[in-house]
Amino acid sequence: MLHGGHFYGGHIALAMDTLKNAVANLADLLDRQLALLVDTRFNHGLPSNLSAAEGPRAAINHGLKALQISVSAWTAEALKLTMPASVFSRSTECHNQDKVSMGTIAARDALRVLELTEQVVAAMLIAARQGITLRARVDPALALSPPLAAMHADLERRIALVDEDRALDADLGGLVEAIRARAWSVHD
Repeated sequence: MLHGGHFYGGHIALAMDTLKNAVANLADLLDRQLALLVDTRFNHGLPSNLSAAEGPRAAINHGLKALQISVSAWTAEALKLTMPASVFSRSTECHNQDKVSMGTIAARDALRVLELTEQVVAAMLIAARQGITLRARVDPALALSPPLAAMHADLERRIALVDEDRALDADLGGLVEAIRARAWSVHD
């Protein structure tokens, strides 16, 4: 590869540092929203942790509690990775390369922040599906806009209601793949 002496990637490092900050802020926002959605002090009458369990087994089911804890951990990791890599230049090669851009490290961190945020978005979609269904139980006259109703119907096709505690990794993985493939249809 010929680089013509234009090998310095400082512009890439700055762009990746900015990207990872913007994306991690989105994860942080969704984390805070999910925390409010599962908390009975703030979710306007929905069950604790959005548990759909009913009857005698309701007391032993935790709903989306583990999912919310996971989202908090993924968000914390994403926020930790927002430390700008571009400021960590190291002099190398006997000072021949006295200003190293750290562009590759910044890009690698940005990719990890994107992956973590995809997981947070997928978790929020599970919570949205759960919350809308539970809200409709207490308010059968709940009216959704056509795009929101289409999205909820799509989520219902993709994810079973969590009425008994179960592993959600397959649901999360499927949603992450749909997000990555941009295979989301709300116009059905």
